[in-house]
Amino acid sequence: MRMLIGGTWRDSDRTIAVRDPFDDSVIDHVPSATETDASLALESATRGAEVARRLSALERSRILFRAAELVSQRMEAFAVLIAREGSKTIREARTEAARCVNTLTISAEEAKRLVGETIPFDSFPGGEHRVGYYYRFPIGVVLAITPFNDPLNLVAHKVGPAIAGGNAVIVKPATVTPLSALALAEVLLEAGLPPEVLQVITGSGVALGEVLVPDARVRMVSLTGGLEAGRRVARLAGLKKLGMELGSNSPVIVWEDADVEWAVESCVSGAFWAAGQNCIGVQRLYVHDARYAEFRDRFVARTRTYRIGDKRREETDMGPMITEGEAKRVERWIAEAVRLGARVLCGGGRRAALLEPTVLEDVPERASLHREEVFGPTVNLYRVRTVDQAIAQANSLPFGLHAAVFTRDVDLAFRFAYEIECGGVMINDSTDYRLDSMPFGGIKLSGLGREGVRFALQEMTEPKTVCFTRH
Repeated sequence: MRMLIGGTWRDSDRTIAVRDPFDDSVIDHVPSATETDASLALESATRGAEVARRLSALERSRILFRAAELVSQRMEAFAVLIAREGSKTIREARTEAARCVNTLTISAEEAKRLVGETIPFDSFPGGEHRVGYYYRFPIGVVLAITPFNDPLNLVAHKVGPAIAGGNAVIVKPATVTPLSALALAEVLLEAGLPPEVLQVITGSGVALGEVLVPDARVRMVSLTGGLEAGRRVARLAGLKKLGMELGSNSPVIVWEDADVEWAVESCVSGAFWAAGQNCIGVQRLYVHDARYAEFRDRFVARTRTYRIGDKRREETDMGPMITEGEAKRVERWIAEAVRLGARVLCGGGRRAALLEPTVLEDVPERASLHREEVFGPTVNLYRVRTVDQAIAQANSLPFGLHAAVFTRDVDLAFRFAYEIECGGVMINDSTDYRLDSMPFGGIKLSGLGREGVRFALQEMTEPKTVCFTRH
């Protein structure tokens, strides 16, 4: 496939092979963009921002509704593409394609809800003869940097609100999964988006970021990625808006009154969805001592039923990690934890990029599996005895995206919800739940700002105050 710059589909002398991580077969090739390509994308986006800001709310809404309709009509083709270039099984990929339709639909709806308010200037002496209001206007050019684990819907989560707000967008998709972003761009153009409003540039994130991120014409960088990528963008960006979702190390508390059967089922899915390459995936499970043995045995038994292998088979529960190198990294982290005293309850084996779903206990706090975001199919079990201990352990790391609690005690649920330090707490569900219209983001090292269409739309627009004085 070719990249989209200046309203045209462009090739390059240098290309990047896009490979299926299951068998390492080549699916397609995309251009490896140069600094010149990045400069052309910036020039086009600057012109596109002027076009976008003149589109009426109705026009923006119609384009996004039409794009949602087109993705819906081609749902299976998008699902196959997601599954081929990434780690998701075909069933997981269908869910992502459906969510993309929802994200675009919400964006279309929110384009008509971008409202301001009247301001009571007469609420302070000297304002008696003043009336006015504020409205929101587009910021201009948004640079969207997206990851491999949701190669379609996380692009939609940036492009949809940006278009709804009247902005131009430059998308830099993950190098290993660019095809879904390019396919979505084709749909948006077919839906009537003016060509220069959207650029999709493929290639090295580091090299292109050096050109795109610091440029003053970019007024916001919206990044979903790792912590180090976030730090690099923050150093380069200068004075502009930053929206960053930088991952987590999500804790789950299973209390003594929990429905253990349901907790096991939802947390196994939450731990191993997309081979654990999920920023809100379950990583640390704190189980009340009174239910620990029961929960552990059920969790391990359910994990052992997971079928791993070919993503395209309907019966497959979990596919490969995104590369064999990433699978080897997690394998090393498991070995490190074992050397430090952890015990593997099941899994741990690897074949190429396929890493077995792995459950561990007694993982020391100094182990990488405990301290870092694993972004792989592993989960750690811990015993807790008191509420204070559970909260302290949940808050013990410098991440704060999602947490989860399983309990039937409403008062206790409220206490956990208010005292766990994170952007979202799921009660009686795993951390791996996200509605595309809810505010989504983290605190501490998990990021800056919020996504979720309405909330991203606020980030991608600015308020302007208008005040009239009557004489």
